[in-house]
Amino acid sequence: MKSAPGAVDLDHFDKKMLRILGEDGRITVTALAERVGLSKTPCQVRLKRLIESGVIRGFRAVVDPARLGIDHIAFTEIKLTDTRESALLAFNEAVRRIPEVEECHMIASNFDYLLKVRTSDIRRYREILGEKISSLPFVASTSTFVAMESVKEAVR
Repeated sequence: MKSAPGAVDLDHFDKKMLRILGEDGRITVTALAERVGLSKTPCQVRLKRLIESGVIRGFRAVVDPARLGIDHIAFTEIKLTDTRESALLAFNEAVRRIPEVEECHMIASNFDYLLKVRTSDIRRYREILGEKISSLPFVASTSTFVAMESVKEAVR
């Protein structure tokens, strides 16, 4: 079976390292090597290769949005007036500048983009929708779905 273009070939040690680092990005190389079943030096070499190849894009703190007072999540469908490449690029560039938009995905559907928007509450979401999202280039219409509970969220 062929890998996807740009994919890096990973063996079982690499995959195990990624799984462990996904659970604890602050683990020491010594502890990582022990859990993976390698000595420290080969583990360091593999870790360096995973970073340099772009498989590991970085390390960051995973914060609790509720503790920060921003646990309101809304998903916003966006329909554009124009889907030519220049319009898509303008929309993409502008949406990246809205900090409340955690995720933005181009969708193959009857709408063009799906945004994940995180705010303090519905009132703040309404402000972001009215003042920022609706003002994005080429936005024709929006539709909102409010999350009642987050059952599973990725922290990759």
